[in-house]
Amino acid sequence: MAKKLTQLGKFVAQPQSPDEAVLEAVPNPHPDADYVVRFTAPEFTTLCPITGQPDFAHFVIDYVPGRRIVESKSLKLYLTSFRNVGSFHEATTIAIARRIVKAIKPKYLRIGGYWYPRGGIPIDVFWQTGTLPKGVWLPDPGVQPYRGRG
Repeated sequence: MAKKLTQLGKFVAQPQSPDEAVLEAVPNPHPDADYVVRFTAPEFTTLCPITGQPDFAHFVIDYVPGRRIVESKSLKLYLTSFRNVGSFHEATTIAIARRIVKAIKPKYLRIGGYWYPRGGIPIDVFWQTGTLPKGVWLPDPGVQPYRGRG
C-alpha cells in the first residue's frame, strides 16, 4: 500500500521550496478507529512576499486519518521549505492544509495558523475540511490569542 519512504532515517537536504518538498504517507496503523493526530509547529517561518522580511507563525494541524497518516519527518521538511518563499499568511496556511489533504485524504482536517504581528496586526487563519466524525474528541488548540509582551 505505501510506497517506500525516501526520507525517514536518511540525511535529506532541505528542500528549497514547498513544490520541491516531498510529503510522504504511511498506512494508518488503526484504520478501524477514528482518532485525532495533532502536529504543532511553533517556530514556522516564511517571508513576506512584498518586503522579503521574515514572518513567523505557530501552526496547529489536527486530522482524523483515513487509510494513511503523514510521515512526520517529511512534514517537518515540507514546513521548513517555506523559509525562503514569499507568501501571504492566508495563502500559506491553506496551501499547507491542501497539501496534507492531497497526500493522505484524511476523514477530517483542521489547521490553525497563528501568525505573529506584521505591521502591528496579528493575522490568524483557520480552515477545515467537512465535519469532525461523530464521537471523536478534538481538544482545544491550546494557543492563546496574541497579547504582546504582557
